[in-house]
Amino acid sequence: MAEPKKLTPPFTDADIEGLKAGDLVLITGVLYTARDTAHKRMMATLAEGGELPFDVAGQAIYYVGPTPPMPGEVIGSAGPTTSSRMDAFTPQLLDLGLKATIGKGLRCEEVLESMQKNKAVYLAAVGGAAALIKKTIKKAEVIAYEDLGPEAIRRLEVEDFPAIVVNDCMGGDLFKSGVEKYRKD
Repeated sequence: MAEPKKLTPPFTDADIEGLKAGDLVLITGVLYTARDTAHKRMMATLAEGGELPFDVAGQAIYYVGPTPPMPGEVIGSAGPTTSSRMDAFTPQLLDLGLKATIGKGLRCEEVLESMQKNKAVYLAAVGGAAALIKKTIKKAEVIAYEDLGPEAIRRLEVEDFPAIVVNDCMGGDLFKSGVEKYRKD
């Protein structure tokens, strides 16, 4: 098994071009969180000519709605949510320079095409591993939409956050190649 690739946001085109479907990655640096309600607000803000709560250029959005932290903890359980709920919003964010999204599940064809056009990737965080993932989160702060509770936008500082490249910027798709590898016709 290959060594995980170490990544630090903000990501460049070269960082993204060096990733292939199936690569394991460890991210150290800043990730932002947003789920469907936050995405709807961000799109409404853009439609009104406003600015997003953070500059998405070169960044990654982790689709998570963490639980409240226990006393002395930085964050509660922080497992990925289903990415397809953000598919309607993702191409516009990719056009603005977003380089990675992190979640679980499949992405629609429009998102896959936009990732190729914009040199971006989709990473999977392991569902069911929320307790392990939270150990990689060293700091968490709400930066927008605090009224959304768990769905507020957060700025996370992470160290060796684990993920797998599912869709690369060249059209590689781990869901398809993984099935093909083990298909018995």
